[in-house]
Amino acid sequence: MPRITPERREAKRAQIMGAARRCFARDGFHQTSMPDIAAAAGVSAGAPYRYFASKEEIILAIAADAFRLIFEPMERLAAVADAPSPGDLVAASLQALSAETVTDAAGQVVPVEELLRCVVQTWSELLRNDAVHARAFEGFERVRRSIADALRRGQAADAVHTVEPENGARAVIGLLHGFLLQRVAFGVTDTAGFTNAIRGLLDGAERTDKSLRA
Repeated sequence: MPRITPERREAKRAQIMGAARRCFARDGFHQTSMPDIAAAAGVSAGAPYRYFASKEEIILAIAADAFRLIFEPMERLAAVADAPSPGDLVAASLQALSAETVTDAAGQVVPVEELLRCVVQTWSELLRNDAVHARAFEGFERVRRSIADALRRGQAADAVHTVEPENGARAVIGLLHGFLLQRVAFGVTDTAGFTNAIRGLLDGAERTDKSLRA
């Protein structure tokens, strides 16, 4: 049997991940079996195991794609901007979520809605799965540190005043988590309206604080 090329292997892996993502978004992690994923991908029942050791590994791969979609824009802004406001940081990620599709790590076009439905399920999964929890906590801490550092720079530049950086970073992430839950659970898709409200609540408070101290 001829050896499979790296390109072919990556394409097949992406095909299986896409099928798993559709199944997870529709039926949930625990109502989806590996045979279900194989059937959705149009491959033999044993084929997924040639590319993933377990369903858990597929969940982790999809969660990583979702994490990049949500938090990379915020991390990029936190890394390069001199003094981003809390509203700027939230808005960076919300803008990415306003798209209908996103490109995953394998270069495949993925519906944003599918990824977000998987995100919400991942939150419950991390309460029972140590591997998922460890990966999520590692990512959360990295983003939190990045945001806290950005808020400290904002304070040094006299642009951010009303928040303690460590707690402020958690609050910024929490606002984004809240929007994701509202979108997936309740169909709240007005990303622009939410962004404007966040800027008003967060950055408006900063402007008010400056005027009181002037």
